Amino acid sequence: MQKSVSGYRMLWQSTDAVLRGGSQVMFQNNPLCGLFFFIAVCIAAYQAQMSYIAVACLAGTAISTLTAALSPRRQFALSQGLYGYNGCLTGAALATFLAPGIALWVAIVFWSALSVWVMEITARWLSPWRLPVLTAPFVIVSWIALLASYHFSSLAAMHLPAPALPLVNTSLTALPPPDTLLKALLAGISQVFLANNALAGGFILLGLACASLRAMGYALLGATLALTFAELLGAEPLTLGEGLYAFSAVLTAIAIGDTFRPAGRIAVALSIAGIAGCVLLQGAFNTLLAPFGIPSLTLSFVLVTWGYLLTQPINAPTPDNTSPFTDLKETKAHE
Repeated sequence: MQKSVSGYRMLWQSTDAVLRGGSQVMFQNNPLCGLFFFIAVCIAAYQAQMSYIAVACLAGTAISTLTAALSPRRQFALSQGLYGYNGCLTGAALATFLAPGIALWVAIVFWSALSVWVMEITARWLSPWRLPVLTAPFVIVSWIALLASYHFSSLAAMHLPAPALPLVNTSLTALPPPDTLLKALLAGISQVFLANNALAGGFILLGLACASLRAMGYALLGATLALTFAELLGAEPLTLGEGLYAFSAVLTAIAIGDTFRPAGRIAVALSIAGIAGCVLLQGAFNTLLAPFGIPSLTLSFVLVTWGYLLTQPINAPTPDNTSPFTDLKETKAHE
């Protein structure tokens, strides 16, 4: 009987850690929020007839969480889901951009597990500046895996952009009708998990609402303003409609406006500045990486958020009275 109770407790703790890992993609520490996020990924994957992406996303989260569990000193951060979110995004990215097969699943296991060590290496490298790692480990391991795929036939690229010299965008961006604009906004939120699905975006907002209405509000602000800025700048219509200028802005808005918000009423203004910076950096990195045939992923979010944090006082207050710069065993948000 005691073994049975212990087994159920371990199963619950593992499930809780995985769900929290999914929620930490958007700076939340809430298993119900994580459940809504995984439901959103399942919806998007099913409607795209690529259900294995949902499995890969969940598997990446579980594998990175299990890898972190091998070390006792990681237990607090592990229980907060902080070792799961980079694996979550890595699994989703590799399944999205590489052809399905045995080699893909081996790659997902390997790179999701490796994201744990890359996270700790990155945290030590950033420690002199007391910066959080954010999604930098996801970007690093995904770039390596995707670049390597061009030389291995069993890891064939499927939805990667074709390597090409960047071209000047001469298309005109007309103001879309309200229903199309709403779909683009929700798709932009779903793109945080590399999906392009308005319904999935709605479920992600529901998940955020379960954890933090402020975070949900800033996610909407990030998506709305990113699409507005990109449209005013004359972004390519297809890219705009798929929400590809919004996902980094959504994460940045939540980071600046909620997770690492400054004291006073300046949070909204700084968030707007961060959103604009994300849109511009997204365009710049799309140009820079076009010859390599890989996406920029969340790089603009990482750099803008680091830039913002470097301008803030070291002991700036953060939610739950937890500094974003504390040691891994103490932090609650993306370190």
